[in-house]
Amino acid sequence: MAEFKLPDVGEGLTEAEIVKWHVAVGDVVTINQVIVDIETAKSIVELPSPYAGTVTALLVPEGETVPVGTPIIAVGDEAAPSAPAPAAVDPTEIDLSNPAASGGGEGESLVGRNKADRGPVRRARKVASGAAAAHWQTQAAFESGVASPMVEAESAPEPVPSRAVPVSAAEVRVLAKPPVRKLAKDLGVDLTTLTPTGPDGTVSRDDVQAAAGGTSSGSAAPATTAYALAPGERETREPIKGVRKMMAQAMSQSAFTSPHVTEWITVDVTRTMELVERLKTRRELRDVRVNPLLLLARATLLAIRRTPEINSWWDEAAQEVVYKRYVNLGIAAATPRGLVVPNVKDAESLSLTELASALGELVDTARAGKTQPAEMSGGTFTITNVGVFGVDAGTPIINPGESAILCFGAINKRPWVDEVTGEIVVRDVTTLALSFDHRHIDGEKGSRFLADVAGILQDPGSALLY
Repeated sequence: MAEFKLPDVGEGLTEAEIVKWHVAVGDVVTINQVIVDIETAKSIVELPSPYAGTVTALLVPEGETVPVGTPIIAVGDEAAPSAPAPAAVDPTEIDLSNPAASGGGEGESLVGRNKADRGPVRRARKVASGAAAAHWQTQAAFESGVASPMVEAESAPEPVPSRAVPVSAAEVRVLAKPPVRKLAKDLGVDLTTLTPTGPDGTVSRDDVQAAAGGTSSGSAAPATTAYALAPGERETREPIKGVRKMMAQAMSQSAFTSPHVTEWITVDVTRTMELVERLKTRRELRDVRVNPLLLLARATLLAIRRTPEINSWWDEAAQEVVYKRYVNLGIAAATPRGLVVPNVKDAESLSLTELASALGELVDTARAGKTQPAEMSGGTFTITNVGVFGVDAGTPIINPGESAILCFGAINKRPWVDEVTGEIVVRDVTTLALSFDHRHIDGEKGSRFLADVAGILQDPGSALLY
């Protein structure tokens, strides 16, 4: 029997909460099968199993926070053979004795020898060698920020005994794309109960919506029941932990160490909205999300060129101002478990199409709760979009390690005085608010940056001057 210990999934985290188990005692698991969701101080992470075999115990219940290194699940020897699906291969029967396939192990496979070599009798796995190698591979994958690849066998399965053991739905990996899985989770639909109608036997979005009675994607049910009161109760308490706890600590630290100054500007963005509609018809942008946030991000990157102090950082320990020649552009995203700020690395070097693709992936990943710690580290400037909630503007708090944050308000139709004719016309108008660290960014630099962003949004053609 092998015990899987809670790994450090990056950034030197010391603990994590067990959010949801995807397996139960008695289930058969394979290497790299997702077995549990954990919540660290930065995000929710899926942990794959480094072992193959039968789950003998779940050592930590859901909702409990434990230190890194704590055993969380026990996996026993491989289960008795069961009837595989047609053309399927049992992942636990892969010959990984080749060091190149096993990550450098010598002479011993991860989970056993090939069936043809060892005969019909199963050999017990050696946890100290094979399973440990698998565990090492999984740990290395976490530290590098990517999931371990699923190894596939090339040989055909051998004939099964006449008495087959039924395979439970939990043992079957339903084929569905990540957005479809997210939709199913939000709507409370069990993918294993659906009949796939998509290409190559995949579950489609229509399958999920049909099972949910045609409802559209929305917030997950737990988000609306978290504060449900039992009969007779007048209040309820929720522990502060995980992402929400880290957010509170970071915002408190920033608010009481950096002297914040916030400036506001209201701008006519009618031409930007017209440009958004034109860009949506461009062939190279049809597969990405084109919206006002994309053009605001582009305007921000251009304005930083003229005022690099906005993209700097006050290093208190060294008593230095660090000017950064790169822009890791953060986008604040609200999730059911708290605020996260993933960032697009080296955003200043991306084309408009590349930036649109990167922002779309960033937002989708954050809303699905799958943002990894590495994606939230190293930010240099942040945009927070409160306009999606219908809010005009706000006074945002600077993220630690940065010196400024831009708040993007709602775009509404408002009466506007034409500066040329003096007539009152209806225009698309928004409000921008910039908070900056006044220790090294004075009012002139903050004002110039904000005016540059507003000028580009008012007249997108002026971007050619940058």
